Amino acid sequence: MSEKFLAADSPEQLSALFGQLDGNISRIQKDFNVTVVSRDGGVKIIGDGDTEGAEKALRAIMNIAKNGSSVNEQTVRYVTSMVADGVEEQLQELGGDGICVTASGKILRPRTVGQKRYTDAIRNNTIVLGIGPAGTGKTYLAVAMAVKAFREHKIKKIILTRPAVEAGEKLGFLPGDMQDKVDPYLRPLYDALFDMFGAESFARYMEKGIIEVAPLAYMRGRTLDEAFIILDEAQNTTSEQIKMFLTRLGSESRMVITGDITQIDLPDTKRSGLVEAIKVLKGIDDIEIHRFSEKDVVRHRLVQDIIKAYEKYSEGRKNNHG
Repeated sequence: MSEKFLAADSPEQLSALFGQLDGNISRIQKDFNVTVVSRDGGVKIIGDGDTEGAEKALRAIMNIAKNGSSVNEQTVRYVTSMVADGVEEQLQELGGDGICVTASGKILRPRTVGQKRYTDAIRNNTIVLGIGPAGTGKTYLAVAMAVKAFREHKIKKIILTRPAVEAGEKLGFLPGDMQDKVDPYLRPLYDALFDMFGAESFARYMEKGIIEVAPLAYMRGRTLDEAFIILDEAQNTTSEQIKMFLTRLGSESRMVITGDITQIDLPDTKRSGLVEAIKVLKGIDDIEIHRFSEKDVVRHRLVQDIIKAYEKYSEGRKNNHG
């Protein structure tokens, strides 16, 4: 039986490590088949299991807590998966000052390496395509980066758009005027802005035209200067639509295009504009294509398991058809 000891920098760091009702430590003990106990201002790892892996995971979690990030079940699950893959050194990229402060006073930080690299890509490029499964924070982080740019006076306007492809013929059956009809499809964008600005500031900026949330069709014929423009659910655009959107880019503006190419709702006869754009824009300077993996999912752990299950199912179907 081997033993290892890790000293904590503070009681708060130790508390974050153990988590509510020792939930974080329970996960570590289960994943690495060890016992972890609090001793002398730190933790002792005891057992015949993977004590070295447990030490790496605990050290990484303590560093994340030290850098100011919250530690929860998702954090522990992510760290243990990175240790299992032997890439735990990448976790050193996490931490720092954060992206921005939400209306509730929370400092928003990337929670995975994939998220950190995504926000770095947005910071360093004029156009970024964020491709990945649901729950990876593609849209939310893009909105946060837009809010950061606005607060730093780098842009004067935030424009969020998405195709209302699900509407189709059903759009006419929805009550209200055109804006009322498309609002349900834009709700996730509103929710992110509410978090960042708060309801009062959001309403004021909407009234002044500083924030614009509109369906993709409203972008046609415009040149968007000094704006941060986000196209969400881009997998449901046609080739013509995404080309139209990309050519709206004006001076001192930035664009982020997000989508999940495994959730295309277009009719079978139409090709996804996002799938085509990934191929067309590859290798162009100042445009980056960032791909998330299931490891970057920050929702409930079952979301990650569901994504993996569907990927396995789709791969099986392809092999059978082959």
